[in-house]
Amino acid sequence: MPEAVPAERRGAAAGKTAPHGTVPGEPLRRSGPRFLIRRRQVLGRLAGWSLVESAQTFLFGFALARALDDGFLRGAPAVGIGWLAAAAVCVGAGAYGTARVYGAVADLVEPLRDSLVRKVVRRALYAPDGAAVSRLTHQVEIARDTFAGLVLVSRSFVFVTAGALIGLCSLAPVLLLLVLPPLLLGLALFGWALRPMARRQETFLAADEAIAEETGAALGGLRDITAAGAERTVADATGERFDAEQRASAALARWSMCRVLALGISGRLPIVLLLLGAPWLLGRGVTPGALVGALAYLTQSLLPALQSLMHGLGTSGTRLGVVLRRLTAEPATGPDGARPHRTPHRGTAVELSGVTFAYGPHADPVFRDLDLSVPDGGHLAVVGPSGIGKSTLAGLVAGLLEPGSGEVRRPAVADRVLVPQEAYVFSGTVRENVRYLCTDGRDGSDADLLAAAEKIGAGALLARLGGPDGTLVPSELSAGERQLIALVRAYLAPAPLVVLDEATCHLDPAAEARAERAFAARPGGTLIVVAHRISSALRADRVLVMDGTHARTGRHGDLLRRSALYRELTGGWAHEGPDGAPGAAPLQPAFPARDADGVDAVAGSRLAGDGGHVVAHGPGRQMQDAGDLGDRGALGGQ
Repeated sequence: MPEAVPAERRGAAAGKTAPHGTVPGEPLRRSGPRFLIRRRQVLGRLAGWSLVESAQTFLFGFALARALDDGFLRGAPAVGIGWLAAAAVCVGAGAYGTARVYGAVADLVEPLRDSLVRKVVRRALYAPDGAAVSRLTHQVEIARDTFAGLVLVSRSFVFVTAGALIGLCSLAPVLLLLVLPPLLLGLALFGWALRPMARRQETFLAADEAIAEETGAALGGLRDITAAGAERTVADATGERFDAEQRASAALARWSMCRVLALGISGRLPIVLLLLGAPWLLGRGVTPGALVGALAYLTQSLLPALQSLMHGLGTSGTRLGVVLRRLTAEPATGPDGARPHRTPHRGTAVELSGVTFAYGPHADPVFRDLDLSVPDGGHLAVVGPSGIGKSTLAGLVAGLLEPGSGEVRRPAVADRVLVPQEAYVFSGTVRENVRYLCTDGRDGSDADLLAAAEKIGAGALLARLGGPDGTLVPSELSAGERQLIALVRAYLAPAPLVVLDEATCHLDPAAEARAERAFAARPGGTLIVVAHRISSALRADRVLVMDGTHARTGRHGDLLRRSALYRELTGGWAHEGPDGAPGAAPLQPAFPARDADGVDAVAGSRLAGDGGHVVAHGPGRQMQDAGDLGDRGALGGQ
């Protein structure tokens, strides 16, 4: 089943701890500071180069004041030019610091991007949806670029403002009386409006996404809309989306006025106060050069820094918060918008209650009203003719599929693993392949890896490949060898529930028996096997027989008495014992021609080369050809 491969991989993506110390679903107010604390050295380097960059801020206004007071106004142009030259030199030093700042920002931003990519991939493996590609290619880049811009803007504001205020104090402390109060008032107003602006921004983005979803669905179904005469209904629904976006945009614009007002109070009001208070300042010993220097600090440094900060935090910052919440949030529903995951009752590994499933609204159900309970530590084999729905059941248990009705209670994603018939391996070392589903801190040692391989029966294969450090090339492995690698991987995984969906079909009976026994003996493990051979049923605690209308569960001997279909399957398969070794294959015993299942019992032919592929599905003379039951395995492996 190719569609089962992602489920096998999702066990790794859905570990109990996320990469780099972030916890799934952890609020940004905790994960954000943790991310920064882990990069203290990068922050220290960023602060150091920002200090070098901001030196020009302090010297610009101070040198301008000295050039006027000590140079040009005193008739000493050489002194004034010297001060201006010193300021020019600091501009060059500041440019050097700016270049180094960008390198430090990259060291801070790229790890965030990598962490978000891992988070998005992990979420996509858990609950794939149509937005996963957008998150990975678009929203992650938005978060990366916006975060970089906010880092540059925020640290620039801090150091530029500090440089400007220190410069004002060095020129004349009285200048702070006209600058600090409006600056603090404007910043307080901006901080108060920031959260409401963020909420309006999130509402606006949600409305914009709703428009894209609604119009996309409408464009894809134009023919059906026209055929059904639903133009007005679709138009009204789409119009409601546009109206919602217009309301969200208007609300966002109203709150954005607070940002404009805050900028006017904190950045422009001090300039007006400084000009109006010039006579008063000059009368209290403030020199003309100091006054000009103060205006330079306000107009050339403080006001641009405030504009960048408020624009960045007010627009990009709120958008970053929204994007990060969307990228790091755990999905509220399962795959394809299914109902939320529910765990089974205590002591039960998997529960199905009244489950009906069909591939499409008009398709016949694969099974209807299916009830199944697998206890913790249980070993269940699922048998039935090919195409009857065994792999569909495995997909439901593994979380790949959701029922049309009824309820499936299964463990969390990290606690279940599905090994499909087509084993997934990739180029890399043996260690990387078999520890693929292991979570951080639970990888174990190479000795554990080799011990697991021996239990599964892959010890000789790993030795031939060179041990844990050996290189694995998928194209150089047979189908059976790839299955052995996948089985070792599932055995090492921390997931207690293992579903083998014909995962041993390319192994010989003895190797299959060894692998299944190893999984059945895992401490605390639960095993569900979609049987490829009847010997899997003989080894299981219980057997589920699927016949397309209803299902029976029970032990092997009990099902031989109660299920004609199971007798047919046993008659066709029972050429080997529970250990996979060839065993006696007696003629199928005579049973009543009709039983409670409504299936005719037909004795095996016992002809040479007969693999028991004939299954009765009606009156005795209506036989199904052996070729119709093929499952890509060897003859006799039905």
